[in-house]
Amino acid sequence: MLSQRRGIHLDQSELLCKKGCGFYGNTAWQGLCSKCWREEYQRDRQKQIQEDWALAERLQREEEEAYASRNQKAQPQPSITPFSKFEERKTKEKSSKVNTVTKFFTPSTKTPPKKDASPFDAQSSPSPSSSASRHSSVDTDHATREFIDFLKPLKSGREIFKQCRAFTESMAYKRDMGADELSECVQDFYQNLSERLQTQFKGSSEHVESVMDEVEKYMMTRLYKEVFCPETTDDEKKDLAIQKRIRALHWVTIEMLCVPVDEEIPEVSDSVVKAITDVIEMDSKRVPKDKLGCITRCSKHIFNAIKVSKKEAASADDFLPTLIYIVLKANPPRLQSNIQYITRFCNPSRLMTGEDGYYFTNLCCAVAFIEKLDGQSLNLSSEEFELYMSGQASPNWPQAAGASSCSPGSTALNQVHKRLDLLTGLGERQDRVMEKARQLENDLIDWTDEVEQKVQNVLQSFPPETQNPTPTTATSTSASSSAIDSDNVENELLPPPLQPQVFAG
Repeated sequence: MLSQRRGIHLDQSELLCKKGCGFYGNTAWQGLCSKCWREEYQRDRQKQIQEDWALAERLQREEEEAYASRNQKAQPQPSITPFSKFEERKTKEKSSKVNTVTKFFTPSTKTPPKKDASPFDAQSSPSPSSSASRHSSVDTDHATREFIDFLKPLKSGREIFKQCRAFTESMAYKRDMGADELSECVQDFYQNLSERLQTQFKGSSEHVESVMDEVEKYMMTRLYKEVFCPETTDDEKKDLAIQKRIRALHWVTIEMLCVPVDEEIPEVSDSVVKAITDVIEMDSKRVPKDKLGCITRCSKHIFNAIKVSKKEAASADDFLPTLIYIVLKANPPRLQSNIQYITRFCNPSRLMTGEDGYYFTNLCCAVAFIEKLDGQSLNLSSEEFELYMSGQASPNWPQAAGASSCSPGSTALNQVHKRLDLLTGLGERQDRVMEKARQLENDLIDWTDEVEQKVQNVLQSFPPETQNPTPTTATSTSASSSAIDSDNVENELLPPPLQPQVFAG
C-alpha cells in the first residue's frame, strides 16, 4: 500500500509556508506564502536597486572624469556645470523609473487632473480618451455599475472609487513592465487599501473582505486584457507544454493512481463530470476570486465522489490523487496562465487561508506532480512508461490481485483497453496477411516467367525441318492425297465385291 502511494502521497505540512508562518505556500512562490514572498521579493529588489544605484554613481563619476580630462587641455575654462547638472538629472530620472513602489493615496502627477464633478458621475459617462484607453466592454461596464452601487451606501465610497479608478488608469502607462512588477503594484494597492479600511471599520474583517472582493472584481475586470498572460512572460509556452504533457498521459487509468472513486455509481459519475466541467470553466472567468470559486466547486465535487464511493469521509490522501485524475481527464485550457494570474493578482489573504487557499495549493501540487510524473510514481518500470508515453503500447489492467489494494476500477474502461489490444492484434495479423499476399504475387510472376522461358528453350531445340514447297507441286500433291483418301474411304464404305461361284454340273 505504501509503495503504491509513494509517488502521490503529500504530507499536509508541505502545503504550508516554508517559513513556518502557518499560511499556505505556493509553488510559484517557491513554497512561501504571499506575505513572506513579498517580503523576500522586496528585500531582493531593494538590494538590486541599491546595487544599480551604486553602479550608476560609479559610471557617472567615470564619465565626468573622462570628460574633464578630454577638455582640460583644449579649453581650460569649460562650463562643466550644465553637463553635470544634466547628467545628475538624467540619473535621477533613471532611479525614479526603477522605484515602482507608488503612494496610491496621494494625488498622482501622471494622471490628468479631473474636474470637480462627482467620481460616480464621471465614471457613468466616461470621456472618449478614457474609453479608448481601457477598451470598455459590456463586462467592464457591468462591473463598474455594480461597484458604484456597492459603494454608494459607504461613507468613504467616493474616495475608494476615486483611488481604484485612478490606479486602473495609471496601469495603462505600465504595460511594458514585467509581470512580477505589475503584480507588485497591484498587491501594494491591495495592502494599502486594506490597511485603510481596517482603520476605518475598526477591525471588522468581514466588512473589509467584502469591500476588497468588490475592489478586486472591479479592477481585474478592467485590467484583465492587459495583465492576463502578458507578452513579457512565458505563460503561453508553459500552457502548451502542460497541455502536451497531459495529452501524452491520456493512458493513465484510475487504477494506476489508486483513486478511490467508482464511476459505475451514477452519483459518482455525475460528480466527476461536474468536477471536470468546473475546472474547465475556470478559464472563462475574469476575476481571480471567480476562478478560485471554480477550483473550490471542483474540489467539493471530488470529495462528494470519494465519500459516495467509500461510504465514508474522504481524507487528504484520497483527494490529491483524485484531483490529479480530474486534471488529466479535463486538460483545462491555459492552465498555467490561470494559475499564474491567480497567484499574481488575487487578494493575498484569500490564498493564505481558508478553503480557497487550500484547494488552490492542492491544484498547484497536482500540476507539479503531473509535470514530474514518471514510471515509479505509477508503479511501472521505466521501459513500460516510455512505451506508453510514445504510444507504442497500451496498458491492460485486468482485475488481478495486484490491483486489489486499489479501489474497484471501471469495467467499461477495462473493456476499452481490451478492445484496443484486440484491434492492435488484428492490425498485426492483417499486416502479416498482406505480406504473404505480396510474396505469393511475386512467386506467381516468377513461375510465369520460368514457364515461358522453358517453352522458348523447347522451341529453339526442335526447329521445323521441311521447307515450303512450290505452289504447283503442293497442289498436285494435295490432289493425289485427296484422291487416295477418297478411295480409301470408298473402299471402307462399299461392301466387298461378289466372287463368281462355280456350280457343279
